[in-house]
Amino acid sequence: MLELVFATNNTHKLEEVQAIVGNAFVIKSLNDIDCQDDIPETGVTFQENAQQKTDYLVNKYGLYCFGDDSGLEIDALNGEPGVYSARYSGSRDMEKNIDLVLEKLGNNPNRSARFKTVISLYLNEQQHFFEGSIEGKISADRRGVDGFGYDPIFIPNGYDKTFAEMTAKEKNSISHRAIAVGKLAAYLKTK
Repeated sequence: MLELVFATNNTHKLEEVQAIVGNAFVIKSLNDIDCQDDIPETGVTFQENAQQKTDYLVNKYGLYCFGDDSGLEIDALNGEPGVYSARYSGSRDMEKNIDLVLEKLGNNPNRSARFKTVISLYLNEQQHFFEGSIEGKISADRRGVDGFGYDPIFIPNGYDKTFAEMTAKEKNSISHRAIAVGKLAAYLKTK
């Protein structure tokens, strides 16, 4: 069975990815390979950041791996927080990040936004990229207790509840990460 290292220790991301790929592949975390390094994310695009993660693991460990970078893009904020989603407020405190988004948006009627994910896969000496995005809007306040990150304020198009109000199964069937991971899994099944 193919083993891949996912360049993350975020248990929420690991659970989402494992739920999407099922038992078809063994997904290991950075902890599983005893990597405690703070892998750089200095790119200006999601693709650059995702590739930095896989390049780092390939160069240091020589393992088949994949990394992702995801973020929220809000039209009224000129695409912010974008690649800075995890540290938008200057820290990795998601409550502060959400507060800053809601404060900057204020009463702006343009609430359109999207979540994006880019996955970089290193396999058989080749780099591949898989993208996923989902359109939606930003709610006026936090709603729901599930999920993570900006989930409490993101309402996907066609729904009247935030990602944080959805079950993991509901979210995983439509999320940006689910779309990108679905493309990754479909590719891996050809290998």
